Amino acid sequence: MTTPADAPVSDAEVLFVLGTRPEIIKTAPVVRAVAATPGLTPAVLHTGQHYDAELSGEFFRTLDLPEPDVRLDVGSASHAVQTGDALVGIEDAIARRDPAAVLAQGDTNAVLSAAVATSKCDAVFGHVEAGLRSGERSMPEEINRVLADRVADYAFAPTPDAAANLAAEGIDERVHVVGNTVVDACRDHRPIAARESTVLDDYDLTAGEYAVATAHRPRNTDDPERLRTLLDALDSRDYPVLFPLHPRTENAVAALDVELSGSLVPCDPLDYLDFLDALANARAVATDSGGVQEEASVLSTPCLTVRPSTERPETVEAGVNRLVEPDEVATQLDAIVADDARHDAMCGARDLYGDGDAGERIAAVVASAL
Repeated sequence: MTTPADAPVSDAEVLFVLGTRPEIIKTAPVVRAVAATPGLTPAVLHTGQHYDAELSGEFFRTLDLPEPDVRLDVGSASHAVQTGDALVGIEDAIARRDPAAVLAQGDTNAVLSAAVATSKCDAVFGHVEAGLRSGERSMPEEINRVLADRVADYAFAPTPDAAANLAAEGIDERVHVVGNTVVDACRDHRPIAARESTVLDDYDLTAGEYAVATAHRPRNTDDPERLRTLLDALDSRDYPVLFPLHPRTENAVAALDVELSGSLVPCDPLDYLDFLDALANARAVATDSGGVQEEASVLSTPCLTVRPSTERPETVEAGVNRLVEPDEVATQLDAIVADDARHDAMCGARDLYGDGDAGERIAAVVASAL
């Protein structure tokens, strides 16, 4: 574990705890909003939960963020070890830097560590994306969300539905409905991606004539038969399916000893701008990622979520996302690709997560509190 020796910066420092690619993407607008708010100074702590540079370090440069002020390098380990190592490092950083507030976004082990560490210190803790619930306590992310919300001084809910989830759990006075920062991120970076990305040329894809697929959750990667069924479905289509491989997925695919030689176009994890451009131009996406469900809604790309439930139920209610099992993926994906009416009906919820000013709203609440 490595940390810098610099002294505390300011009584109004806001320390952002990040650990994974989605957190970096969705927290970037809040960091920039805090930096533009008089009286607040942002600092960034990166736990290093994602051990692949393609999934974390490169994004600081892509998103025009400063290098982290603190790096913990906890890497990949069991949930207990990863959470414990981050907890120790975050507590040490809080003690040395004395921030006025600590903010963490999402539902990873980094968020849980930040919530627990801050709850035992003088700084206030703000949970960005509070109130999301899948109803599946078997998911580690669900446990992390619930626990983070219980100790948060400020629960920044992305939607009224998320706020209602919190109210049902007795959490209401400290809740602020601010929208989802994914809209801010897409709004800020979609034009840049359209201008700079060469992903379609790189993989010989034509806009509107291919699909995108991602899979990284243990439910899909750690069950060999479930993963094999999903791969068979995606690799037997009549159109290309771009498939960026998360390290966990790459290892799981290698263990199956299958040859992906059909419609699947496997590739290394994409740069954020490349993924944004690929998703925006795709006919549809099949995924198990929560963030991709949101981005697909913002970018008007029909989404199939390969899970039995989702903590983004508003996408399903809006008709832009469908929950499917692996053996349903082929039929559902083909229907979207072939049927213009069905495709167009799943493209109509661009404003589902707000107007793109969530970062500014969060910064305003923090500034008022401090």
